This record gives sequence, C-alpha cells and structure tokens, in this order.
Amino acid sequence: MVGWETRLTERDTNRVVRPFEWGVEWTRAWPFVNGNFPQQAADHQRYLHELNDELVRNSDQFFAYQTPRDYRLDRRQVELFATRSNPQNEAKYRDQQAEFLRFTSPVASPYPENNLANARWFPAEKKTKRAVVVLPHWNSDAISHNALCRAFNWFGISALRLSMPYHDIRRPRELQRADYAVSSNVCRTIDAGRQAVIDIRCCLDWLAAQGYSEFGILGTSLGSCYAFLASAHDERLRVNVFNHASTYFADVVWIGQSTRHIRAGAEPAVELDTLRRAWACISPTCYMDKYARWPKRSMVIYAKYDLTFPPQFSQQVVEEFARRNFDFNHVELPCGHYTTGESPFKFLDAYHIVKAMVRGFSRANAATALS
Repeated sequence: MVGWETRLTERDTNRVVRPFEWGVEWTRAWPFVNGNFPQQAADHQRYLHELNDELVRNSDQFFAYQTPRDYRLDRRQVELFATRSNPQNEAKYRDQQAEFLRFTSPVASPYPENNLANARWFPAEKKTKRAVVVLPHWNSDAISHNALCRAFNWFGISALRLSMPYHDIRRPRELQRADYAVSSNVCRTIDAGRQAVIDIRCCLDWLAAQGYSEFGILGTSLGSCYAFLASAHDERLRVNVFNHASTYFADVVWIGQSTRHIRAGAEPAVELDTLRRAWACISPTCYMDKYARWPKRSMVIYAKYDLTFPPQFSQQVVEEFARRNFDFNHVELPCGHYTTGESPFKFLDAYHIVKAMVRGFSRANAATALS
C-alpha cells in the first residue's frame, strides 16, 4: 500500500519548487492591518506571528464578509481543467452542459479569474430543505467529487460543488496546477484560505435565499481544512464530513509527501515551528473552541497508510473531538491519501461520506424538533 501510494504521489511531474516568500503585501486588506505592514524583511516573521495571534483571537472578524449582490446561474459547457502532467481525455465532456453559480468573491486577489467564484449546481430532483457545500481536494480538476454530488441528490440533498480559490476555472493562466492555493508564499496561502472560507459562507447565503434551511459541508484534504474553518465560524453548518483531517496547516505541508516541493522552497528560510505560528490562523486546531460553540454532527474519515495527511494528525483530531464530547463518528480506511480515490477504496469512502451526511441531517433535524 505504501508503494502504491508513493507511485501515485510521484506520477505528476509538473510540481514547481518556488522560492520562499513571507508575502506580507497580501495582508494589506486584512482586518487589523489597514494597509500597515513592515517594509523591512527582517521584521516580517515577528509581524506575522503577532498578527496571527490577533487573527486567531478575533477570527470572527477575519472571516467576516459582505454578501455578494451579483449571484447568477450560468449554463455552460463542462470543462475538465486538468492538473495532471498526463491528463485524461477531455473529449467526453465536450457535449455536456451544466449550471454554475457565479458571484464576485468578497476577497479580491490580483487575479481576475480567481475573483469570480464558481460552484457547480446539483439540485435534487425532489427538493427538500437540505443542501450541502462540497469542497474537493487540492489540485482537483473540475470533475472531482461530482459523483458524490449526484449521490447526495438521490437522498433529496442538493449540492453546490465549490471551485476552491485558484482551482479549475479560477486558476490563473500562468499555472498548470493550483499552486497559489498552497505554496511557499506564506501570506498568499493564508489569503487563499480566508477566501475559501468566505466563499463557502457566500454559498450558504445563496442557498438560504433559494429556500434551503438545513446545511451540511463535505471537505476532502485541503477542502476538509477549509470546511472545518468555515463550520467553526458559521452556525448554519450543522452536518460536517471531514474526508482526511489534520491539526496544524504547516505540519501537513512539512511532512506530507505531496507537498515536498513546497517544503523544498521553504526549508532554507524557515523551520517548522516558525511556519506553524505563521499559518496558525488557517489551522483547524486553533479553532476547536469556536467549533464547539454550536451543536454540530461530524464525521472524520482518515486513511491508515496516508502519506499526505499522516494518520497521527487525524488521530489527534479524533482524540480532541472525543475529549470535548463532540457528536461525531470516525472511520479509518485501509488505504492511503491518493489510493482513497482508487478502486475499491473510493466506493468505500463514498459509502461512509453519503451515509454520514444523510444520517447527520436526520439527527440534526431530530435534535431541532426536540429542542
């Protein structure tokens, strides 16, 4: 299994080692900064550590936003937006049309493509009040997780499959992969995380305007991190499925097999402890108290042979959930991170995801009725 997992992580040859950057100019528009950041490189580390302390304490303001006013549904051709160095055949998607929710992200980046949020819309044939936001993995193409959305539809759950910042149609033209979502540019990575959380919440606003009132979220890998951050800051997300989970953002980047190229760019300049503090504001473990503010039903899925989200980090999440008496279940899959997407494990994973979401809505609905 370890050998299979390793081969899958090494099949793409288009990963780019980029130089380390603090990227403090990305903080200009963040709360508590107001355009003021140190110009001297020697001050950047201390500035970011102190800023992270403040952002974690005041994260409700950090992830605050104004609801977009330009929501629209576009019908267009389905495209793959491949990220692999040897992409699969795109021809089979040429005759497919689908509806996509578009809106201007409240978080503006220097890239026009990224600033227009995109979410493929999968309405259930028999409409209920239940809807889920789906976030795929890092470097996912535009087809990833669509089958899960259709599976949710079978159970009367509508789904919005969100393109995360810098992914598929939001990817700047100079990129082959979603490099700007997670990279050795510290603050650009934080900004992408903040944008993802706010875009998720904007999707909930649109769903509420369509008459939905029971909300869930599914996140895989990087999407799982974003999903947890969103749920910790939005009371509406009552049903949560974290498909691969971890604690500190930096630990996964530093130790994970899929992010070796990022560590290669960062390691000459920083150590793990330094990066952990610099990425605290997008680390799930820093928001356990805020996640506990509202009743939520959670499922944690992780893989025994995961070389990207090492299982010890996922087990720490499970232990913390148990210590806090959260309403949750967890499952350990007998595979790795990438092999979760291979047969037969992808079917086992999908079974646990859909089962957890359907049961989670039922339990949440029962709890609401009792209260």
